[in-house]
Amino acid sequence: MLLLRISQSLLGNSLTEVFHERADHDTQSPHILDSGCIMMNDTLTSDVIGRRVAVNGEHATVRFSGIVPPVAGLWLGVEWDNPERGKHDGSHEGTVYFKCRHPTGGSFIRPNKVNFGVDFLTAVKNRYVLEDGPEEDVKEQIVLIGNKPVETIGFDSIIKQQSQLSKLQEISLRNCAVNCAGDRGTIAKACPNIRKADLSRNLLSSWDEVLDIADQLKHLEVLNLSENKLRFPSGSPSRTGTFPALKVLVLNRTGITWAEVLRCASGWPVLKELYLKSNDLFISERPADVLQTVKLLDLSSNQLIDENQLLLIAYLPRLEQLILSDIGISSIHFPDAGPGHKTSMFPSLQYLVVNDNQISQWPFINELDKLQSLHALSCIRNPLTEGSKEAKTTRQLIIAKIGQLKTLNKCEILPEERRGAELDYRKAFGNEWKKAGGHQDPDKNRPHEEFLEAHPRYQLLCLKYGAPEDGELQTQQPFLLKNRLLTLKIKYPNQVDQRVLEKQLPDSMTIQKVKGLLARLLKVPVSELLLSYESPKVSSPAEHRVGLCPPSVIRVASKWETYASVWEGAHVLRRICLYHPNPLFYL
Repeated sequence: MLLLRISQSLLGNSLTEVFHERADHDTQSPHILDSGCIMMNDTLTSDVIGRRVAVNGEHATVRFSGIVPPVAGLWLGVEWDNPERGKHDGSHEGTVYFKCRHPTGGSFIRPNKVNFGVDFLTAVKNRYVLEDGPEEDVKEQIVLIGNKPVETIGFDSIIKQQSQLSKLQEISLRNCAVNCAGDRGTIAKACPNIRKADLSRNLLSSWDEVLDIADQLKHLEVLNLSENKLRFPSGSPSRTGTFPALKVLVLNRTGITWAEVLRCASGWPVLKELYLKSNDLFISERPADVLQTVKLLDLSSNQLIDENQLLLIAYLPRLEQLILSDIGISSIHFPDAGPGHKTSMFPSLQYLVVNDNQISQWPFINELDKLQSLHALSCIRNPLTEGSKEAKTTRQLIIAKIGQLKTLNKCEILPEERRGAELDYRKAFGNEWKKAGGHQDPDKNRPHEEFLEAHPRYQLLCLKYGAPEDGELQTQQPFLLKNRLLTLKIKYPNQVDQRVLEKQLPDSMTIQKVKGLLARLLKVPVSELLLSYESPKVSSPAEHRVGLCPPSVIRVASKWETYASVWEGAHVLRRICLYHPNPLFYL
């Protein structure tokens, strides 16, 4: 009786595959699977041009296979992903064997030094199957193959591990040298429930190999293919419906072009997120009937993209998040909308990221106010934001210029912060507004177009808070103490015969010190003081409570009702407004 001892190291292979594997070992030739995957040994007779390989952790693409005189034997010419790893451009002693994009991107390597990788299922088993148990726990049993009895070892463990693979829903095979799907149908049989797969930095060389894997993963929702140098189809894809459930696709550093994105996109009917970072993309045409479901698009680190190309994707109907970090952009313009109006472009865009660009002028920020749905913006590490010594001032200006913004650089914009920013903006550019033709009288308020282009929200802020008064716009010299004093007139409304007190206080004086001063002047305990502010423009106290008035008057009350009015400046009072959104409060 012939007995074959099959150990657990052969997990996943059928018994017939074991026999074939041994036969292949005996012949010193490459093992070519049904899918076209190549298992390398010392000699090489198959066409491997275009295959992806790994050598000592570095990845490359095979560009040549053959003899390189005068040295005997077979050589592979490879182009490295890292051009500093190579030694030449594919030439040797005057003969060009292959071409590289970089003068030091090529090398010649013996086939037995190259790793062509493994199929998908082998990589899954290598990473996710259970470790072998102790030898004494392994059970033996006899099974019949045809009419031959075969002694097996660890058969129960094989069944257990296969069951384990079938339960997998998320896998990470990053840098596991995956090069193909393997034998047809094996993935669907072994692990049909995978929903998230990370296949980044592997040895996949073409989009067809990706399709061979995806065809067997009908529940796949998230797929990461970053850092695989893929060849994409030059014409319309031959297979459709391969990704029926795919929602997130990551193609960073794959070398894909925009035209290839559009050709393949018909196979992503429900895609929600698409990541295309670092592909040297040039947006050459508008998506037609594709990418219509995409909500997030990442185009970061594609330095060829400019503002005109962005207009080609401006009508993606569901695009909510657009990431444009490090593309070198410095300007943007929506030609269908004038100052103070909303654009029809990017109708659903809520979150825009423009970090690490060349934005240095305020017109860029002005244009963003035209986006009708924009609620969040990230624009760090730009000359406009990094060049200023006053980061807080820059933040306030951005807030004032984009009216619907709720989050800036991942920090929430609270109502009181917006109010303070808009009031400061209104005052800071008030003199410029008046010189441009602005006026407190609505019938005479006609600032010229140049001012409106530079400050498209200024007129709206005047409607919201009232036009700035001349007293608010008086130019002060900050280094002269007399120009930094606030004049307060204090009186007792319920005691007509009480004389009016007048004090001058520095604008940097804190509220606590103001409270102490008023307690001494009024002969009232600090704990009994009640302060709020009111505006001379608003006569009804009820209007104060809904926040309609600028910070120009302090109201002080205790057992007697008192008023402290500030006729010019408002720095102390602005703090009251900022930190106490309800004008009536206790100190």
